[in-house]
Amino acid sequence: MSTGLIIALIVIVAAVLVVAAVLTLRGRSPQHGRGLKRRFGPEYDRAVARHDGDEKAAERELAERVERHGSLREQPLEPAQRQRYEERWTAAQERFVDSPREAVAEADRLLAELAKDRGFPDGGQYEEQFAALSVHHAHHVHGYRRVHTVAGARVNADRDGDGRVDTEEMREAMVEARALFEDLIGSHRREESRTTTDVPAGESRDGRDNGRGQHTWAFNRRHAKGS
Repeated sequence: MSTGLIIALIVIVAAVLVVAAVLTLRGRSPQHGRGLKRRFGPEYDRAVARHDGDEKAAERELAERVERHGSLREQPLEPAQRQRYEERWTAAQERFVDSPREAVAEADRLLAELAKDRGFPDGGQYEEQFAALSVHHAHHVHGYRRVHTVAGARVNADRDGDGRVDTEEMREAMVEARALFEDLIGSHRREESRTTTDVPAGESRDGRDNGRGQHTWAFNRRHAKGS
């Protein structure tokens, strides 16, 4: 075997090893495969579903989100800002009983404004804002998608008479969106405020009057009216 052929074989083998090493490193990178699954959780599965089961296409989309928004640093809220948002969210929950569609639309607006104040893209660019939120709040961002979809269905219904969404779907959207709201607001509410969706108005969980309506009954399906 000539010296030239030996050198050519060595070069080929070296090139193959380099390519294999690069592919291995990419597979271990947090921007691919298991790293993306860990980072995005259920949002990873939703991305795969949107791509008709094509995991590679879904991973490319999610990796692009990380590349665009991974370096984003969330801005803190002033105490007065936090209080205003908490008051608006409580009001939206209370409003749900009589006007579920209006309450969901307000939740959609509130989350967009809150995300903007925390340093995410403007809510007028919903897709971009959602993509950024999914990078930093992947496990709770689906609630925002749900209220935004329901709010859009309401616009369609107002315009052309279709796009109706039942009250139970709106209630579930609000409940799921609350997890993202609490993530963004950075508040640590008492445990009972997380478990009051099935408690009648004015009562604590032991049945005694708690002296405040608040939103203890806001999502009780027995009370919410359809619209």
